[in-house]
Amino acid sequence: MINSYIFERNQRTAMHTRILGISLLFFFISYVSFSQYTEMINTNRPGVSQGAFSVGTNVLQFETGLRYGTEEHRLLDTKATIFGWDYAVRYGFWREELEVSIIGDFQRNVVDDLRTTADDDDKNTFANFRSNTIGAKYLIYDPYRQMEAEGPNLYSWKANNRFQWADLIPAISVYAGLNVDIIVENPYTPESTGTLSPKFVLSTQNNWIGGFVFVTNIVVDRITTDFPSYGYIVTLTHATNDYFSIFLENQGFKSDFYADQLLRGGVAALINENLHVDLSATINFKDTPSVFYGRVGVAYRFDMHDRDEYIEEKGKAGREKRKKYREQKKEKNQRKDGFEDDGGGLLEE
Repeated sequence: MINSYIFERNQRTAMHTRILGISLLFFFISYVSFSQYTEMINTNRPGVSQGAFSVGTNVLQFETGLRYGTEEHRLLDTKATIFGWDYAVRYGFWREELEVSIIGDFQRNVVDDLRTTADDDDKNTFANFRSNTIGAKYLIYDPYRQMEAEGPNLYSWKANNRFQWADLIPAISVYAGLNVDIIVENPYTPESTGTLSPKFVLSTQNNWIGGFVFVTNIVVDRITTDFPSYGYIVTLTHATNDYFSIFLENQGFKSDFYADQLLRGGVAALINENLHVDLSATINFKDTPSVFYGRVGVAYRFDMHDRDEYIEEKGKAGREKRKKYREQKKEKNQRKDGFEDDGGGLLEE
């Protein structure tokens, strides 16, 4: 009886130790990811929505893709072959919350009039930039910061890995950009003459247990022109493992110049910590025109990030945390007694 009791007690102790160890490991992983910078590339591809988080300070990132497909217009009785190139250059500086970017889209259409039997020489071909925007994005609220600061439940693995109502609170960022539509007689833009106009995006992002990420964008575009545009984008991404993910996205926009509803879906693969490739397809829900095209893309970052900057509370609490962090870092790098440890012994300065 005594031996049985001791055995059961040891088993419970071992189980509690394992749970505590797992919880502490979870806390450590959360702690080291407290900044927006991530060890793996953080890209907006393969969708077109903007996530709430930046690429991280001193990170220069290029994202680009090629698309090929068709547009058929029932009323005009035309069919166009489409070739497009989209691109984004993103850079984080000054603070973890901030990134600046150049985002653009170029397209070439070869249009057939189905009411005639014209040969290839009579096809209508035109090409131009659909958009070019220079802007900046800033994270204004991050609920994960507080969750990570509080740490996990050290007594319950289940409590740390189940849905909680707090998971519905998203990270929020704002984007402000300037549309550079300076090319005259551009068939893809509403103005016949070159203009500069603002663009604003409100982005939210939820990172859910199980590898799910939900992003929403509310977009207000070209509001100072005669053809303002209003729209939304919702994107759901699921990481099936450490290297592959799938996504589904719905985009809607409306203006007096053009309105549409687009549905996208596809897959992405992580080649290494700085390189990402993707494949996707897009369709819409109308025939004036109907749209279908495939898209292949890549994202690569030049990682010059040299230190983590923790996003903490403002005011006195934030100052105290930053002071404590600097002191801990100083103690780690250099002993206070005037000696340095190179891993093999003590060396006097």
